[in-house]
Amino acid sequence: MNKKQQLVAYFDNLNLFFLGLFLVALPVLFLSTTTDAFVLPKQIALTVIVSLIAISFGIKTIIDGRLKLRASPFHLPVALFIFVSFLSAIFSVNRFDSLTAFVPLLFIGLLYFAFINIVKNQKQLLFILSALILGTVLSSILALFSFAKIYLLPFPYTHVQFFTTFGSLLDQALYLALILPMTGYFTYFFFSTMKGKRHAEAFATENKKNKTGGQAIFFSASFIIILFGLAITVYQLFTTQKPLILPFDLGLQTAFAAISQDAGNVLKSFLLGSGVGTYLIDFTRFKPALYNLNETLWSFTFFRSSSYILEILATTGIMGIASFLFLVFKIVKEDRSFFPILLAVLAALFLPFSFTLVMLFFVLLAIFALIRIQSNPDKYSEMDLYLMSLKKGFVVAVPEDERVSNAEKKHSKVLPVFFFLFLIVIIGIPMYFATRFFISDFIFQRSLVAASENKGLDTYQLQSAAIAVFPYRDVYYRAFSQTNLALANALAVNAQSQDAENQDPQVQQNIVTMIQQAISSARGATTVAPFTSFNWNNLSSVYRSLIGFGQNADQFAVVTLQQAIALDPSSPQQYVELGGIYYQLGQYDEAIRQFQIAIQLKNNYANAYYNLGHALEEKGDLQNALLAYQTVKNLVSNNEENSKKVDQDIAALQSKMEDQKAQQGNQTNTAPVDGEQQPLNVNQPSTTLPERDPQIKIPAPTVTIAPTGAAGKNTNTKTTPAPTQDR
Repeated sequence: MNKKQQLVAYFDNLNLFFLGLFLVALPVLFLSTTTDAFVLPKQIALTVIVSLIAISFGIKTIIDGRLKLRASPFHLPVALFIFVSFLSAIFSVNRFDSLTAFVPLLFIGLLYFAFINIVKNQKQLLFILSALILGTVLSSILALFSFAKIYLLPFPYTHVQFFTTFGSLLDQALYLALILPMTGYFTYFFFSTMKGKRHAEAFATENKKNKTGGQAIFFSASFIIILFGLAITVYQLFTTQKPLILPFDLGLQTAFAAISQDAGNVLKSFLLGSGVGTYLIDFTRFKPALYNLNETLWSFTFFRSSSYILEILATTGIMGIASFLFLVFKIVKEDRSFFPILLAVLAALFLPFSFTLVMLFFVLLAIFALIRIQSNPDKYSEMDLYLMSLKKGFVVAVPEDERVSNAEKKHSKVLPVFFFLFLIVIIGIPMYFATRFFISDFIFQRSLVAASENKGLDTYQLQSAAIAVFPYRDVYYRAFSQTNLALANALAVNAQSQDAENQDPQVQQNIVTMIQQAISSARGATTVAPFTSFNWNNLSSVYRSLIGFGQNADQFAVVTLQQAIALDPSSPQQYVELGGIYYQLGQYDEAIRQFQIAIQLKNNYANAYYNLGHALEEKGDLQNALLAYQTVKNLVSNNEENSKKVDQDIAALQSKMEDQKAQQGNQTNTAPVDGEQQPLNVNQPSTTLPERDPQIKIPAPTVTIAPTGAAGKNTNTKTTPAPTQDR
C-alpha cells in the first residue's frame, strides 16, 4: 500500500511539474521552423503537455484503483462552450478549417480540467502562480532588452526593437496587463501588515510555515519588471507600432450579418455561426462597402473581429455567445474580487483575442476556480466515482470522506480502466490529426525556404509531401498549384526556344502533367475550403495563366473569379482582376464595366481609374480615357513614381489625339485626394504560359455559386464550365 501511495504521489507531482513547465514556456516559446513562428509552437506545447497529463492522470487512477474528480464553479459553462464550439465546427461551411481551429480549443478546455484536478492545496497553487509569473517576467525581460537594442537571442529576425515572443505587441500588452495585477496582489500580500483581505486568508496558514522573504522579493521584482515591460509595449503601440484592429462598428455589422444574412443557411448560421476559427470568411462575405472608405484598412483582410465576443458571435452563433455569456455570468456571480479574470472579461468585450490570449483567459479562469475551491472546500470537495446498480444511477459521485460497501468498491475498480480508455479516445483522435498537422507544417515551412532559394524541385517535393501528410489545409494546395504552374512555365519557355525537331516529347508530357497538377491542386483548395475567396482567386489565376495554352481557359478564369467575387462582393480589387481578364481577352466593354464597379465601391481607387483609362483607350474612347488618366494624376499626386508613370501615359495619349478632332468639355475631377495609393499597373496575369496550337485540354471547374449575403444577389445554382456573363 505504501508503494502504491508513493506511485500516486509521483504521478501527481509529475503532472504538477508539467503544468508549471508549460506556464513558464507559454509566453516565450517560438520557433522559426513553423509557418507561424509564434502561435503554432504554443499550440504544439499545449497539445503535448495536455496529452502527457491525461495519460499520466489515467495511469495514476488505475494504480490508485479509484477515480477521483473534483467539481469546480465553472465546469458546466466551460464544457458547454467547448461542446457548442465543436458543433459549430462540425456544421461549418469550411469544415476542415473549423475543425483544425477547434482542436487547440479542445485542448484548452482539457487544460482547465487538468488544473482543477491536479492542483489540490495552497502550496501547489502558489507554485502554479509562480510559474505563470516567471514566464511573464522572462518575456518582459526580452521585450525590455529588445527595446534597448540589446539582443539576447542569436536569431537575426529577433534583432529589432519591437520583437516580441507573442508575434504581436497588442497580444504582449494584454498578456502583461492581465498578469500584472496578480503580481501586484502578492507583492502587497507579502509586504502588507493589514489583515482581513479577501483571499489572503487562503494563503496565510500555509505561508506561516515557509520563509516569505524570498517570495516577497520574487513577486515584487516580478511586478516591477512586468510593469516596465507593459509600459514600453504600450508606448510602442501608441507610437511606432500602432496595431491594425477592425473598427468596432464594422465588427458588429459583420457579426450580425454572419448570423442573419447567410441566404443558404439562415437557421444554422443563426444558431452556430460560420464555424469556430472561420472569421475570415465572415469578414470577406459580409463586410459593408463602406469599409472601402477607410484609407488605412480597406486593402487588409481581417482574420479576427474587433473583439473576442464579436468573433464568438460570428463564428459560433447565438448558442456560442449564450454559452460564453453564461460563463461570464458564473464568474461575476461567484466572486467579483479576482481582478485578473474581470479584466480578461472586459478585454474580451472590446479587444480581439489571439489563441495565446484565449488560452490565458482559461488559465486565469482555472486559477480563479482553484482559489474559490480553496475558500470553499466543503462545496467543491473531491469526489470518488463508483459503479452502482442501475437503480442507484449506474455511476455515483461520493464525497471522499463518505463510505460505500466493500462490494461496490471492488466492483468499481474497473471504472478507472474505462476512464483511462475514455481519455485515450478523447485525446488520441485529435492528437493524431494534430500531430499530422504539425509535421506537415514543418515540411511546408521547409518548402517555403527552398522556394526562397529558387530550388524548384525541392519545393515541389516538399509541398507534395506536406499535402500527403495533412490533406486538409487549403494553403498547401494553393502553394502547390503555383509551384506546378511556375515549373510548367519554365519548361514551356525553354521548349519554345528550341526547334520543333529538337523538342523532347517527355518534356512536353511533363508540362501537361504539371499543368494538370496545378489545376487539380487549385481545385483541391476550393474543395477543402469552398467559402474562402482566396482559393477561387487562386484557381482563376491558374486558368488565366493558361489562356492561349489550354482549351476554354478564358471561360474557366472568368467563372472562377465570379465565384471569388460572390464570396467577397465588396472588394474593388476583385473587380479590377475580373476587368483585367476581359481586357486581356479584348472584351473592352465588359472590362470597362468591371472597372467602373470597382470605382463605385471605392471612388478614389487610382488603379481602377488607371485600368479604366487603358480599356477606354483600347476601345478608342480617347477623350474619356484622358479624363480617367487625369483623375489618376490627381489621386497619385503625392507619389512621385506613380505621377511620372501616369504623366507618360497622358503624353502618349495626347499625341495620339493630335490627329483627331476631340471636343474638350469643361468636366472637372471631383474624386477625393487622400490615402496612400498602390502602385499603378494594368492588370496582368502573374504567370503566362506561351500560346500553344493546338491547345491542350484542361480540367474544368465545377462551380456552385455561393450566396453572396447582404452585398449581392442570392444565387445558389449549379454553373457549367462555360460561364454566362451575367455581371
